[in-house]
Amino acid sequence: MKDRSETPFDSVEGAHEYLSLLSEAIQDAKGEIEADISAAEDPKFPRRLEALRLVSFKLEKLEQHVKNSRRLLNDLRTLRRLLLDEREEPAPEKK
Repeated sequence: MKDRSETPFDSVEGAHEYLSLLSEAIQDAKGEIEADISAAEDPKFPRRLEALRLVSFKLEKLEQHVKNSRRLLNDLRTLRRLLLDEREEPAPEKK
């Protein structure tokens, strides 16, 4: 049998971590695009400004989808813990 190489989606936790990294990359890209939009206020190139605004809009939509996916994965992780009785026990209180 072939050994499967691990991917970020082999577990709910791995997928959640991957989406966290993707969220950070989206934030970085949004910052760069906003800087480009500020620099592209030249009336000679209105289509460039329009394209940059569209990129900003699409990044905003992607960010929302990633946030929703992270919430769903978190819910699935919680439900799995409940179903499989994998809940973490609270630490005993110190007196």
